[in-house]
Amino acid sequence: MGEFNHFSVMLGECIDALNIKPDGIYVDCTLGGGGHSEQIAKRLDGGRLICIDRDTDAINAAKKRLAPYADRITYVSDNFSNIKNILSSLGIEKINGVIFDLGVSSYQLDTAERGFSYNFDAPLDMRMDRSAPLSAYDVVNGYPESELRRILYEYGEEPNAPKIARAIAERRKEKPIETTFELVDIIKSVASKKALLEGHHPAKQAFQAIRIEVNGELSIIAPAIEDAIEALAPGGRIAVLTFHSLEDRAVKQIFARLEKGCTCPPSFPVCVCGKKPQIKTLQRKPILPSEEELKLNRRSHSAKLRAAEKIQ
Repeated sequence: MGEFNHFSVMLGECIDALNIKPDGIYVDCTLGGGGHSEQIAKRLDGGRLICIDRDTDAINAAKKRLAPYADRITYVSDNFSNIKNILSSLGIEKINGVIFDLGVSSYQLDTAERGFSYNFDAPLDMRMDRSAPLSAYDVVNGYPESELRRILYEYGEEPNAPKIARAIAERRKEKPIETTFELVDIIKSVASKKALLEGHHPAKQAFQAIRIEVNGELSIIAPAIEDAIEALAPGGRIAVLTFHSLEDRAVKQIFARLEKGCTCPPSFPVCVCGKKPQIKTLQRKPILPSEEELKLNRRSHSAKLRAAEKIQ
C-alpha cells in the first residue's frame, strides 16, 4: 500500500469554522489522510477527538501521522451514518464540534487498485469500505439499463446518460465489463465530439455517479448531519465540506430547515408545530477556496464549505 495522502481542502477555513476549545470534544467524521484531525488534535489540551472512517487504510495510515496526539484520539472504523450509536457507545452525550469532508480522498483516487479513477486501469471497485458487498462491478454488470440511466442522471448529472446506459447494457451482453478502462472506452464510444474536446474527462460524471451509488453517499448525508447537530452542545460548531452540487444542495437544505425551525404553513397566523431553530449558519453563502489554493490544489475547484453553530 502506498502512502496515504489527502490534501485537506480549505484546511484553515475548516479549523476556523470549528472555533476549537482546548478542552472540547470533537468528531472528524471523515478521517481520510488525517489533515483536519491533525489540526484539531494539536489544539486540544484536555480535550478529546473521535476519528471516524470506513476505510481501514485511512485509519491505519492516520494512526502513524497522528501518533504524537495518541493520548487524545479515539479511532472508530465505521460509517459516519452511525455517529449517534458511535457516540453513545463511547459514553459521549454532547460534543463541541464536528466536521464532514465529503470528498473522496486523494489516496483513493490515486491508488489504482481501488478502482475510483478513470485515469488508471484497474478492476471496477470504488468501495470506500472494502468489506462492503456492493462494488462498481456489480452496478455496471448487474443493474438494469433503466436503473443505470437513472443513476447517471441523478448522481452524475450526466446529459448523455441514456446513450451510456444503453452502451453498457449492449457491451456486457458479450462479456462482463471488468476494468475502469473498459468502462471509459464505452463512455468515450458514445460521447459527442464536443464532450471529447472539452476540458474535463468524458467519464468524470459517470464515475462520480457509480461511486455515489456504490457507497450510498447521498442517502446518508441528511440523517448523519441531523444526528451530528443533535449531538452538539449549545455553541458547538459543524463544518461540512462538499465537492459537487448534489452534496452541497443537500447540506444547504438541511441547514435551512434546522435554522428555520417552524414547519407550519405560511398561511398559519401563529406557530403551532412548536419547532424551534436549532442552528445559526455562520454565513449565507458557502465559503469557496482562495485563489492561492485553487492554484496549488486542482481538486479544490469544486469545493464548498458550509458551517453552523448550535443555538439550543
